[in-house]
Amino acid sequence: MTSRPIVLVFLLLVLIITSQFEWKQQIEAEGNPAVSRKKQLISEKEETVKEKIILSQEKSIQQLNELVQSLQLQLLHCRGTNSTIMSSQNATNDEISEVEDHDSVRD
Repeated sequence: MTSRPIVLVFLLLVLIITSQFEWKQQIEAEGNPAVSRKKQLISEKEETVKEKIILSQEKSIQQLNELVQSLQLQLLHCRGTNSTIMSSQNATNDEISEVEDHDSVRD
């Protein structure tokens, strides 16, 4: 029976001690403006670096988009050239067939 109150008192002491450490840290941080200013400067520098990274990534994405567009145009040009070649080959084959048909009719 006596062990229960002892455990409760022990837990209460642990709670009081840990809360005092937390309060002391908060008071030190609030009481020292140089530390809080330094933290603020570090935070601002981190934000600046993050913004620069984002801008760099956006620039890279834009360059990649331009490259993709260029490659798409080249592909369209190649397809057009290829279809022109195929059309001229088909026309030549048709002409050869007509000539051969005409020659075979003469024979």
